[in-house]
Amino acid sequence: MAGTLYVVATPIGHLGDLSPRAAEVLRQVAVIAAEDTRETRKLVSHVGSEARLVSWHAHSTEAQTDRFLAVLAEGRDVALVTDAGTPGVSDPGPLMVSAARAAGHLIVPVPGPSAVATALMASGLSGDRYLFLGFAPRKGGDRTEWLERIRDADCTVVCFEAPGRLVALLGALAVTIGAGRRAMVGREMTKRFEEYRAGTIDELLGWAAEHDMRGEVTLVIEAGAGERLAPEKSQVAALVRALGEAGLERSRVARVVTEVFGVPRNESYKLAMED
Repeated sequence: MAGTLYVVATPIGHLGDLSPRAAEVLRQVAVIAAEDTRETRKLVSHVGSEARLVSWHAHSTEAQTDRFLAVLAEGRDVALVTDAGTPGVSDPGPLMVSAARAAGHLIVPVPGPSAVATALMASGLSGDRYLFLGFAPRKGGDRTEWLERIRDADCTVVCFEAPGRLVALLGALAVTIGAGRRAMVGREMTKRFEEYRAGTIDELLGWAAEHDMRGEVTLVIEAGAGERLAPEKSQVAALVRALGEAGLERSRVARVVTEVFGVPRNESYKLAMED
């Protein structure tokens, strides 16, 4: 009998969020395909699993995937997990699932923690329909198109961002979708220092610019009307104004403007002083 591929959701922070069913699956499988074996080893130890941990991630080769298919072909079960949360959401999980299904193996999802669902729960924004956009592209046309999708969305939008790039993202959102759009930032969710900060884009920008962001960030943004804002110089001026109204010092305003638009530091400082 062929083995089964279990796609297992794991805690995004608090180990108590692991379901009894997920714990049992991790104990009974022969092999666990883990994005980062160092992170997953903590969970394996927590549940008392003796399964073999094998690394499998976005940069794994086809040959490495085939090794897991061979385990399944031998009739042994495999669990696929990500570092935290639900496999297949902003990770390469679908590649493993597709390969296993094509080889004729049974796929069994074991649902559980999700950063997307957790952030929606805390946001106070509608979750009846939402658009998940993953991580923001860092630059170029892909980033512009990504931001415009948020601007034009007629439903709640959820995305991820690295803490060190949150200020730049909020600044870009302020000029693309409007500084008054409501949003919520969730960070370190379910962990000891979890925090949920709700407000307008400009309020969140002012808060983020004054704090040293740590921990993974999930951003929830309310639906918009798809309004198009004035381009170029007007965008810069709008951001400078929003940051000033948020109470940021002019030197900090200049730094954010430089980060968002790539404006030379001396020019951005001049704009901040003139506002």
